[in-house]
Amino acid sequence: MRIISGSLGGRKVSPPAKMPYTRPTTDIAKEGLFNIIQNNIEIEGIKTLDLFGGTGSISYELGSRGAADQTIVEKDPTMHAFIKKTAAELGLKHLDVVKSEVFKFMDLCQEQYDLIFAGPPYALETIDLLPVKVVEKKLLKPNGWFILEHTPRNNYEGYPLFVQERNYGTTVFSFFINR
Repeated sequence: MRIISGSLGGRKVSPPAKMPYTRPTTDIAKEGLFNIIQNNIEIEGIKTLDLFGGTGSISYELGSRGAADQTIVEKDPTMHAFIKKTAAELGLKHLDVVKSEVFKFMDLCQEQYDLIFAGPPYALETIDLLPVKVVEKKLLKPNGWFILEHTPRNNYEGYPLFVQERNYGTTVFSFFINR
């Protein structure tokens, strides 16, 4: 796994061999995602939330490109520890790793974010509740983006704030914007 661009571009990150619930976003899908993000959002200085942090890959990429206030939510103890260790090694001092179940975190969250990314396990039965909960809890700042990674079997057209989806084979990103 590597960081594609920014101040940490080219750095390799080696996640633990055994990651029971984690499926890192492929480099091709991640490159496509960040092309969209960089063409639409000024990343420098934004506040981000990474739900289902997994390896932390998306947040490392955002931090490398200048995101200034980052929160990652990850409940798995092994992955939580890995993200904390890796963020420290990369010098990402503005990255806070919260050990929590995502829906509990969202219920208690009082913050708003410029960009929220969720890359849940594809088998998560409550995946369709994520965009609903983001809107219900008012987690996005005005013009804030929520990006949900999912499989082609999920469809979010018709959901509040939905704008578009981009398909990268078995990985699909749905985009929601708080306009």
